[in-house]
Amino acid sequence: VKRCEKFYKLDRPVVVQYGDWLGNAVRGDLGTSSRTNQPISDMLPSAFWNTAQLAFWGTAVAVTLALFLGVYSAIRQYSVGDYTFTALAFIAIAMPPFWFGLLSQQFLAVGPKDWFGWSQPVFYIVGMHNPGQSGFNLDYVRHLALPVLTLTVQSIGSWSRFQRTSMLDVMSSDYIRTARAKGVPRRRVIWRHGVRNALVPFVTVVALETGALFGGLIVTEKIFSIPGMGKFFVDSLQSGDVNAIVAWMIISAFFIMLFNLIADLLYGWLDPRARG
Repeated sequence: VKRCEKFYKLDRPVVVQYGDWLGNAVRGDLGTSSRTNQPISDMLPSAFWNTAQLAFWGTAVAVTLALFLGVYSAIRQYSVGDYTFTALAFIAIAMPPFWFGLLSQQFLAVGPKDWFGWSQPVFYIVGMHNPGQSGFNLDYVRHLALPVLTLTVQSIGSWSRFQRTSMLDVMSSDYIRTARAKGVPRRRVIWRHGVRNALVPFVTVVALETGALFGGLIVTEKIFSIPGMGKFFVDSLQSGDVNAIVAWMIISAFFIMLFNLIADLLYGWLDPRARG
């Protein structure tokens, strides 16, 4: 026991241990995994890269659709389209990602292949690429389509409702009525004056949730067997790999703070009043 304590420097004061760890972490040395006996700094890049790809495409799709659906519902308030998108948004928000992921596998991948006797499914349900494939190609799209869909369904529902509410508040403002009274074209009023100001609270929600995604999409990655940060965290937690869990927490915290900073910078661009 004493030999182990000396090897791992546990016989030193806690302050000294923390100083040694912090100095190593700053240099990129996050310790060794007790699960694989590999340096954690060697294990993280591939896991992070897989999660980053999924988070990027998921956020891009969710932001684009949520923005346009929210704006449409606001400018067509109480229309058939507004009621339809509202109902679909509430269904999406209430739908657990793990359940939707399993349904998408059954009805969009496994089911059609069995029903129509196809040799290959339209979408794949495991990993990021087939063996021998790499890069951005059709194989990559077929692998990521269902994970991205699973990741975005709740975000699209909640973000579109948030954007709709924010847009309605902006469109009832005095400066919007003034712009209309001056004869400014309706499209310019909506997109230049309405949408830009309605984006300020929307950016806050998106930035906070996007930053958290880089810590790992545990449910999505588990269902589709994607070796990302979520799988890295689950495997480390199950094996009691403390060093790996600490490294995961550092990366998660870093990206949450980074995207908060990005949100603050975007405020100044969207609303000049925030620059002062």
